Amino acid sequence: MCGIAGLVDQRLQQQDLLDAGSRMLEVMAHRGPDHRGTWCTPPVFLGHNRLSILDLSSGSHQPMSSHGLTITYNGEVYNYVELRAELEAHGHQFHTTGDTEVILAAFRHWGAACVERFIGMWAFAIWNESTQELFCSRDRFGIKPFHYILRDGRLHFASEIKGLRTSPLDRGGLNESQLLRGLYLGWMHHWDETSFVDIKSLPASHNLTWSRGEVRIWQYADITTQPDTSRSFTDNVESFRELFIDSIRLTSRRDVDMGVCLSGGLDSTSIASVLASSTGEHSVKTFTAYYTGTGNVDERPYIDHVLRRYPQIQQQTISPSDTDVAHVFDRVLRLMDAPMPSSSYISQYFVMQLAASHGVKVVLDGQGSDEIMGGYMHSLYRSIADYLRAGKLDDAAKELNHHAARQNYGVRRKLDVLAKSMLAAVRDEPALYRLELGRTAPWIAKMSPASIPLHLEMPSGTRLNAFLYNLMRVTLLPTLLHTEDINSMAFSIESRVPFLDHRLVQLCFSMPNEHKIYRGETKRVLRAAMRGMVPDEVLDRKDKTGFITPGHVAWLRGALSHLLEGDWKDLDWAIDRTALTNVLSAYTRGDNSNALFVWRLAMLRAFIASR
Repeated sequence: MCGIAGLVDQRLQQQDLLDAGSRMLEVMAHRGPDHRGTWCTPPVFLGHNRLSILDLSSGSHQPMSSHGLTITYNGEVYNYVELRAELEAHGHQFHTTGDTEVILAAFRHWGAACVERFIGMWAFAIWNESTQELFCSRDRFGIKPFHYILRDGRLHFASEIKGLRTSPLDRGGLNESQLLRGLYLGWMHHWDETSFVDIKSLPASHNLTWSRGEVRIWQYADITTQPDTSRSFTDNVESFRELFIDSIRLTSRRDVDMGVCLSGGLDSTSIASVLASSTGEHSVKTFTAYYTGTGNVDERPYIDHVLRRYPQIQQQTISPSDTDVAHVFDRVLRLMDAPMPSSSYISQYFVMQLAASHGVKVVLDGQGSDEIMGGYMHSLYRSIADYLRAGKLDDAAKELNHHAARQNYGVRRKLDVLAKSMLAAVRDEPALYRLELGRTAPWIAKMSPASIPLHLEMPSGTRLNAFLYNLMRVTLLPTLLHTEDINSMAFSIESRVPFLDHRLVQLCFSMPNEHKIYRGETKRVLRAAMRGMVPDEVLDRKDKTGFITPGHVAWLRGALSHLLEGDWKDLDWAIDRTALTNVLSAYTRGDNSNALFVWRLAMLRAFIASR
């Protein structure tokens, strides 16, 4: 994990290229404190801030050159050991033990198709001196960031948006459509759009080439969403267990200390349990944030079950105080490069801070599990919708009733779930999100929600898979991965996400709905696969708390209450001032019905003021 920066700019002389690229690297210094390298041959500059994880020697410093190819690279290709052996069989020779040289050799051997062989996370750029072309790639799910500005054939790119804010191509304009998506829907990106007009994000599973001032962008991989009904539940459980353990084996490859972000929920507990039971890890460090007091969630009782099962797990905890939150807020705000749609990302910052204080340079985290196995409440609506669309009314009723019994729902809540499920049965995903956007806060918006562009997909297959596909590509995962990267790299930590091994993702999308959600049980295949490894007390939990923090309610009324003070004229372009005054007044009087929306309003205002 590192920070990369680059320019292909025929209008800049060598010193100008070096100066512009060096400014980008400097503002991203936190991403790679172990070495800074630059390579410049007009019209190209490539730069790299290195966080040494594999092959700690100077031989793996970047930018790295070989056979007329020069690379700057952020991420890890976990199967580099196997790829190296395959390439050696074809006659390639290696002088380092890391994965960077393997990527260069793979590109030389297979060309752009090399990325289809990679298991991992990456964002890289390779300059081909002989063809005078730049080849760039981002991993299948966008775990690693790649941002760029393109104007008049000039291409500037960097790992973080703040790097590109120093570029002479950046004019600083805000992308109002994206800011409103963030306010109403909680998205920090939308395909290639960021919060800034000039700065784009290379979408996940896309490549980019620059050649003689022309840029081509194309998708090299996708998720197949049509379920395979020929495999039994037992078959899929066995395949899932095998692939999940292998994913953790691969993501554990490193030459530095590693830990696990452990929340107490099923996903992170599964990672820690597999590490402790099925790998050669003799000591597993885990890091947890918790909060006590009325209305807060403390997951430590569930973690205690894991600690009793696996005494080699060494738990470290942090409970941020209001003073701690106030102290770090301005830094987190600047780091994010977009308004924070949730206060949970501040808690994540503290978890990474805790890990860094214990000397850890790699963490495993559970991002992606809910998105591939239907862990969110909205997944249930689509699951019931699929039964309704197939005419399986009895199964739809059973699913609804089992879930209601599991969650102790009353009649009113059951009717609400049924209504939303029926809506999901007759409306596709683009229409559903358009409805959500229109209903979020129409009483406060100056402009019509219909004026905000939304692009969602409706792939073939089930309604559930269509929902999950958009979670992965558009609605939620891009935001989760953005903040995961920002918070981990703030402390020079590489965060790895075993659930987003593309083999595991495709397996889950190929499963019938019933293998993911069945009779009120979500992530059914994961629970079955982890039986015997994860304590039953965690596997059989009926609640889903998520990563809950006191932010929306307590912090914004206490440590961060100053964010609600003063003149709100910075939002006059989007928000009706009278309606805003009313919602803020109700919130300060103790009304929590719009607490999350008030948080997003405050974050949008703070972001605009800080840019």
